[in-house]
Formats: sequence, structure tokens, C-alpha cells
Amino acid sequence: MLCLWVLFVCAGPVGAYSFQTPGEVPPVQFRKMQVASESFESAGVFDVNDDGHLDIVSGAFWYGGPDFRDRHYIRDVDNVGEYWDEFATIPMDVNGDGHTDYVTGGWFGKNIKWHQNPGEATEWKEHIIDETGNVETIRSWDVDGDGYREIVPNNPNDPLKFYTLNRDDGGEAVGTFKKVAVADRQDHGLGFGDINGDGRGDFIVSNGWLEAPVEPESGKWIRHEEFSLGDASIPILVVDVNADGRNDLIVGQAHSYGLDWYEQEVKKTGERAWVRHPIDPHNSQFHTMEWVDIDGDGRNELVTGKRYRAHNGNDPGGDDPVGLYYYKWNGEAFVKNTISYGPLGEGKGAGIYFEVVDLGKDGWKDIVVAGKDGLYVFFNEGNRY
Repeated sequence: MLCLWVLFVCAGPVGAYSFQTPGEVPPVQFRKMQVASESFESAGVFDVNDDGHLDIVSGAFWYGGPDFRDRHYIRDVDNVGEYWDEFATIPMDVNGDGHTDYVTGGWFGKNIKWHQNPGEATEWKEHIIDETGNVETIRSWDVDGDGYREIVPNNPNDPLKFYTLNRDDGGEAVGTFKKVAVADRQDHGLGFGDINGDGRGDFIVSNGWLEAPVEPESGKWIRHEEFSLGDASIPILVVDVNADGRNDLIVGQAHSYGLDWYEQEVKKTGERAWVRHPIDPHNSQFHTMEWVDIDGDGRNELVTGKRYRAHNGNDPGGDDPVGLYYYKWNGEAFVKNTISYGPLGEGKGAGIYFEVVDLGKDGWKDIVVAGKDGLYVFFNEGNRY
């Protein structure tokens, strides 16, 4: 089916109220494959057993590539009600032994930890990094600009901080982390990127942004309360949407309706203002998202969707159909393309942490996504027109 028509014809519920411009890159097609019916909400991708194939790690198991049919036990994950207390899967060789481990954490355990890849078929050992408070989820960014990623948990109502992996004089990781305080409080929602164009990455929280000092680990981060983003997504994306030289924000409402981008404007006085533009007001629970080139045209698209039963069906829109989408900027608005949409069993949501990566090494980025609605791969089959 050619999806080059008015937006609502090929994209389910109307998103950006835009037309696909003739001559633009056509939408890509995806082949959906269920990997498991497990209800873990996070999935990471890395080569677990060093065989040259990417594997999927989600919850208590990892699934061997390239077909992801063989399931291998990692360790038990604590269960509380509908939740599995594992809200991120961040690949990282923490102890420098050449095997990729991963960092995770949970709301109920109130800590972040890493699980050690044993390099063989045995249970993975757990190492607590810190008792952080409730962990909504975790992301990793190179905060201090040294070429290595830091671990940054979103801890609503607790201090904002990041964790730097300690390294020896040769640059090898040694299995421990240093905690760096940023601010005395954060809420729901977290992003990272250069807001003021000074070349340093700033933190974005739901009620403003924290300007990075010259020395991120020792200097004072300055808070600018310039907006209020509600129950914001993790991440809040920092991208120059309209190519005007200033970074903007893309933010979803994690526990209600709405997906928007906030245009950054700087007045002659130097005062900064943020203009809100709706992307998709008709869907709810946009808890996570990625900014990545999904159609191979060299420009990034917004990939996101609904976190199924984020609050066990108690969020606004909790009973609405489930969807996974990518939104393409056409120079004026975001055009919505549906990857999966429908009732449970037909549609698929975005979970709380997902990966977009070229699994088959064919040049097209695939989507690996977990959730209370199962673990799936959406294989990107490119533009078949």
C-alpha cells in the first residue's frame, strides 16, 4: 500500500495535520517479529557472547542473534504487581574485561546497578552502584565531554546527579563509579544537549534547564526555569528541528496525552522564549523516544509510541489502542508514519527503553522494543517503491 497521501489515511489517528510532499522519501516498511511474550519493559542490544552477532537483552533473559530464537537465562528480576523492577538496559563494559555488561535500575529497589557478563552460561552477578531513590528510568550521555558516557538516572523528587565510570591510567574501566551532584531536585522527565550554543551539554528537566559549567564535575550548574513540560518523557530530545541554528526540544507526555516540540527563540534582548508546536495530541503515554535516521535519507526522524499500561491502565488514554510510530520533519511539520497500531495483540507500544539499531548489517535500522505487551523486533525493510 502506498502511503503518500493525506496523513490520516496511512497513519491512524491524525498527528501533525500535514501532507506528504510529492517527491519526498517514501515511508519505510517493517516486518514485525515477536521474540517473547514476557512483560519486561526495557530491551537493550549488544553482542553478549562475542560471536559477532547482536543479541537482545530484556529482563531475566537474553536472546541470541541473528534469529533471536534461543533464550538464555541471566538472573531473576524482582516483580511488584504488574511491574518488573528493571527500567533500563544500558550496554557498557563496566569492569574492562572485554565482555559487555549492562546498567539498570528500578522504581521499587530505589537503586542503580550493573550486571556482570560472565562470558559463559552462568548467572550474571549483580553490583549495586548507588542507592539513588526511585528510578523512573536511566539514560547515558557523555556529560563531561571526555568521549565516555555517564549514567544519568531519572529520580523524580530526588536530586539530579550523574555517575562517571572510573578508569585507570590506561583508560580501562575498573568497575566502580563516581557520583556527581547537579541539582537538589528533579521531576519526571530528563534530557541532555546544548541549549545555549556554548558547546557544552546541558540537562533538561520538566521545569527548565540546567546550564553546564566549564567543569561539569566540579562547577555549579545554573538552573533556568523557562518552561513547564508536565510529566515529560525520558528522554526529552534536544535537536535543532527547524535548522535555524538553535536547539529545540521534543517532549512527550509520559502519563497523559500529547507529543510536542518547543521552538527556541532568542529575542534581541537576549531573553529566551519557547514556542510550543503540537506533533501528536491524540495519543497518550509517550514515555520514551529516539531521534535516528530510520528511512536512510541522512536526516533523523522521531521514533516513539505508547507505553502500554504505564500506570497499569490508570493514565488518560490507558484503554486506547497501542501504537508505535515514526515522525518525519518535512520542513514545516512532522508527518506521522505508523509502524504498528491497534488493540492489544495487533498494535505494539514503545515500552520504557528501546533500541534502534541495524541488526542485520544491511544498512537499515531496526527497532527492538519491549513492554507489558511483549518483546518484538520490527525489521526495517526499507523503501519498496
